Amino acid sequence: MAQYMILIYENESSYVDSTPEVWQQAMEAHGRFAGQVGEKGGKILGGDALQPTSTATSIRSDVVTDGPFADTKEALGGFYLVEARDLDHAIEIAKLCPAPFGGVEVRPIMDTSGG
Repeated sequence: MAQYMILIYENESSYVDSTPEVWQQAMEAHGRFAGQVGEKGGKILGGDALQPTSTATSIRSDVVTDGPFADTKEALGGFYLVEARDLDHAIEIAKLCPAPFGGVEVRPIMDTSGG
């Protein structure tokens, strides 16, 4: 099985004034997603939510700046590292990933083992 990163991009301002109920619904949705991955024959190898882009530090060459590199409406808010049979299987899994204020991106993990 291959490894794929599911990157969650959402409009983070949608969460700024969210109620505890919205957060609870989001956590429940991600819990359901974790169960669905196993049901689809995949495996979550890791993942986490990220702090807002206001906490980011960007580095380009030797220049360090506070904040994200690009100003966009959607920001990387979290990720899952999953194991799937192939790209089609990873996409099938990613379609289940909750991102109500944006979407997700699927990218294969590069094999850097040299073997």
